[in-house]
Amino acid sequence: MKQKTKQVVPPMKVKLTKLFAEFFSSEQASGVILILCTISAITIANSSLGKGYLDFWHTKVGFEIGNTVVNYSVEHWINDGLMAIFFLLIGLEIERELYVGELSNLKNASLPIVAAIGGMATPALIHFLINRGTETQGGIGIPMATDIAFALGVLALLGSKIPASLKVFLTALAIIDDLGAIIIIALFYVGDLSVSNLLWSFGVFAGLMALNRIGVRGLAFYVIPGILMWYFMFQSGIHAAVAGVLLAFAIPFGRGDEGSPSYKLQHFLHKPVAFMIMPLFALANTGIVFTGRWVEGLTTSNSLGVLAGLFVGKPLGIFAFCYLAVKIGLSQLPGDLSWKHIIGAGFLGGIGFTMSIFITLLAFSNPQVIQSTKMSVLLSSLLAGVIGFFLLNRELSNYPDEAI
Repeated sequence: MKQKTKQVVPPMKVKLTKLFAEFFSSEQASGVILILCTISAITIANSSLGKGYLDFWHTKVGFEIGNTVVNYSVEHWINDGLMAIFFLLIGLEIERELYVGELSNLKNASLPIVAAIGGMATPALIHFLINRGTETQGGIGIPMATDIAFALGVLALLGSKIPASLKVFLTALAIIDDLGAIIIIALFYVGDLSVSNLLWSFGVFAGLMALNRIGVRGLAFYVIPGILMWYFMFQSGIHAAVAGVLLAFAIPFGRGDEGSPSYKLQHFLHKPVAFMIMPLFALANTGIVFTGRWVEGLTTSNSLGVLAGLFVGKPLGIFAFCYLAVKIGLSQLPGDLSWKHIIGAGFLGGIGFTMSIFITLLAFSNPQVIQSTKMSVLLSSLLAGVIGFFLLNRELSNYPDEAI
């Protein structure tokens, strides 16, 4: 009787480009720094220096040009100004992934795309079911996000045994996740909409696209009007971070080589974003004060929705959607990955941190709700990161070393 031979799917064919390696490495390092900044912010906020520390981030800083007065807190400048640069970098990486990177091949891209969809839909559904009809229903987008820096930072702790397919899968998953978060921010987290300012912003964007089309390659011709586009977007009621992504897609990509304006800007932004902008965001937004009844904040419907969404919904959605996609033939599991790898990566996808806190600040205005939500984000991110690390470490211990 003939035995059926098991079909072995080869490892995902990936070309880890120089720019992808830079992005991966900078995000890894940033993850470690973010952990240190978060611990520092929480420690200082709960010490005798806490009041002065928190007051500093609310200090007003601004300028006046003619009749235009711009005066906002340091925290506001970081969250609405510097974070737009972070989203510019993410936009540039998304563009590179789509055109010449790991997502340019549909066969390779299908698995992380499906994983990202499951990793967004399942946590959102869980949060909605727990918070349906309540005033915190607007927090549905909070557990949908994945923090690229933290997730890759935890992956880096696993050392040289990480398969290339796993690096690409998790990075692509997190990037697609962030793209989904950007779309959600643009569509659902809108303040008092100013149509005129929005039209001005889109007008600048259209002008930048025209410059791209006629072959203008100087970065200054895009960055300077890009600041104007950011200002109009900021005034429109739609979060200014969206302007960062629009600017990324307006900058000429060409063939994506080292002479490309897009390549040059992305290369330049890696270190400032990883070692300045993200740490500042963490320092400004994770100074959580633990009062005598802080545990009660974790039992609210919103906090439970965030905790369950990130810690349960993320790995469940990522694994279930991937498993289904492979079973129906839509995607394939690379030969150097197992389902345990996918489960472990799913837990790392549950590290919401930066993006979840970012959406929290857009979703709520009540300081108590914001504080309790931040605590639930930190707790669920910690639990997901620890479980993901140990699952992957156990699975990778059976594999020979692979150079990063």
